[in-house]
Amino acid sequence: MKQRYTSDFPKMMRLCENNFAQLRRLLPRSDEAGASVVYQVNGARYQLTIEESTRYTTLVEICQVAPAVSYWSLSAMSVRLYHDAMVAEVCSTQQIYRFRARYDYPNKKLHQRDEKHQINQFLADWLRYCLAQGVMAAPVC
Repeated sequence: MKQRYTSDFPKMMRLCENNFAQLRRLLPRSDEAGASVVYQVNGARYQLTIEESTRYTTLVEICQVAPAVSYWSLSAMSVRLYHDAMVAEVCSTQQIYRFRARYDYPNKKLHQRDEKHQINQFLADWLRYCLAQGVMAAPVC
């Protein structure tokens, strides 16, 4: 009998806390909606734009602006930062607008059992890469 996947909530929270701290280092100095910054990371350029800013949350859109987006590149990702809990969580990416904590497998959309964790881990890896290899190309206000 297959063992049912259960998510590791403490591990997920640690990942989201780490993402919050790293993403804050890359965000524009202004936390107003519309503020953005562009980073050059090796041959790619990424724009981080604050889409929405409230007292308790900030919604950030991360998009690759150059070179032309390929199937495997990061086209766009929305990340919500929760200031009171100090966590950042991926809200949407690649036409997926809501992630469950756990998926049955197999499923019609071919999501992995831990899809939510994997996409937040991808964000963590991407942030670490940007902080290690990237330079701010231009603040855009």
